[in-house]
Amino acid sequence: MRAVLLASCLLAGCAVLPPAAEAPSVLMMGEQHDSSEHHRLHEQVIARLADADQLAAVVLEMAEQGSSSVGLDRAADESKVRQSLSWKDWPWEAYGPAVMAAVRAGVSVIGANLRRDELRTVMRDQTLDSLLPPAALDAQRRNVRDGHCGLLPEAQIGPMTRVQIARDRSMARAVADAVRPGKTVVLLAGARHVEPIGVPHHLPRALQARAKAEILPATETGKDYCAEMRRQLPAPRTPER
Repeated sequence: MRAVLLASCLLAGCAVLPPAAEAPSVLMMGEQHDSSEHHRLHEQVIARLADADQLAAVVLEMAEQGSSSVGLDRAADESKVRQSLSWKDWPWEAYGPAVMAAVRAGVSVIGANLRRDELRTVMRDQTLDSLLPPAALDAQRRNVRDGHCGLLPEAQIGPMTRVQIARDRSMARAVADAVRPGKTVVLLAGARHVEPIGVPHHLPRALQARAKAEILPATETGKDYCAEMRRQLPAPRTPER
């Protein structure tokens, strides 16, 4: 409900928007990746903030760190924007409208996800385990286990949790680098990434108080995600006795 109220406030204008001093420096919108409703909301919120000259940048889970629209003309076509973001695996038709709303406003769009070539190193990096308190680390491991419908072998839970932590840290760094006085950075990411143990935990302490994380309400898609995943991943073997 808080996400709905915030979005309604932004879209209605709330006397156009709250004064810059009261607006969050960071707005993290935790989405359901296949929700067309959430994608429409992204575009509308970004356009509203841009129209009010309160948008500092749009930071994306959907593009890797090191990629951005910086330097592109606001009239750049979609193919150039996709090229600048090294857009690959995510459906452009879902995220393109929000991205282009920022580009057309002359606002930078910044990739923030972990690069693929870092994954193997991250999986082995046990120092990442220490970035969360023990209870939070256990919660992240449960998230990874549940997010894969219990199909991951137990030996992979630790390494995959490190990937999640590293992704959260990468996004937090991109967000912090994009902050500008009196304006709001919008992060678009999956809902799990904007939970308190996700990106918010890795933001600089001074920025945490000026950041707002909103998990958008789940929408019905009719998909059985676990059934789909079972078709792709074998169930973990039961140890022989």
